[in-house]
Amino acid sequence: MAVRPPSTSPLTAPILHRALHTTPCLHARPAASQLAHQHANIPPYPHGISHWYKQSNFGLYGASRPQSGNTVSSRTETKNRRKWFPNIHSQRLWSEALDRFVRVKVQARVMRTIDKVGGLDEYLLGEKAGRVRELGMGGWALRWRLMRTEKVRERFRMQRVAMGLPEGGYEETMRVDGGVVSEGEAVERERAIDRLLDKEAKREDAGVELGNLDVAQMGEVVKEGPRATI
Repeated sequence: MAVRPPSTSPLTAPILHRALHTTPCLHARPAASQLAHQHANIPPYPHGISHWYKQSNFGLYGASRPQSGNTVSSRTETKNRRKWFPNIHSQRLWSEALDRFVRVKVQARVMRTIDKVGGLDEYLLGEKAGRVRELGMGGWALRWRLMRTEKVRERFRMQRVAMGLPEGGYEETMRVDGGVVSEGEAVERERAIDRLLDKEAKREDAGVELGNLDVAQMGEVVKEGPRATI
């Protein structure tokens, strides 16, 4: 008796499963895990984490937060509770020190301040206590990246010369695990992180969803990064 060959109907054909990317993206992590990952190798922020308005830890919110109040009827003076949320926009801002665009969530008032002071770098490198307070965790991480670039280092060196101070520099940098790496090695690791961020920006411009940066690759570069003080 002849054996009937298997049917080739689409209903009975074997289903081919496409392999999916199993590495969790950065935006799928809890807020505490994201902050620990982003601030693993930078000095601690002096004002700490914003526990009440957590999304302000990931952008330039200018220390703003939602406010509550009442809307009062002009005819019957009836009061209704309501909230006012900060005016937040996602913008691509140019950084002279990094020589690239940086996508960041920024408040409209902070955008006006950035235009007034002369750009993103001048805003992040402000020295007043009020400026450092309104940077938040996100602005603090960007500030540290700027201070590790050659352009900002040269700017600080010229300021020290103008004030008559020695031109001292750090030849070695402490790692998180207590080890010591050379200055050149620390700079090379930061350049590797910038290359990964440039790759993510190109994917975003092509229409890919933001936040799909391979965290496993970035973690291999960051986990032994520099640890120093500002």
